[in-house]
Amino acid sequence: MEIKVLGGGCKSCEKMLKFTKEAVSELGIDAQVQYITDMDQIMQAGVMSTPALIIDGVIKSTGRVVKTKEIKKMIEG
Repeated sequence: MEIKVLGGGCKSCEKMLKFTKEAVSELGIDAQVQYITDMDQIMQAGVMSTPALIIDGVIKSTGRVVKTKEIKKMIEG
């Protein structure tokens, strides 16, 4: 599983990264978590507002910080 957190390095984006790593750890899954801060890559992904969460190529959330519990639900499907 590939999970990407996209953001410009702000506090909200950092929180989202932390919550995403917590969700992966709590679920005990094998997932690669990437933190993308390059604006060109963010725009190529089709994201217009950050923080954003992409799971296996599907945009799951944009423009808000998603808590660990909700991220776990997104990961589980």
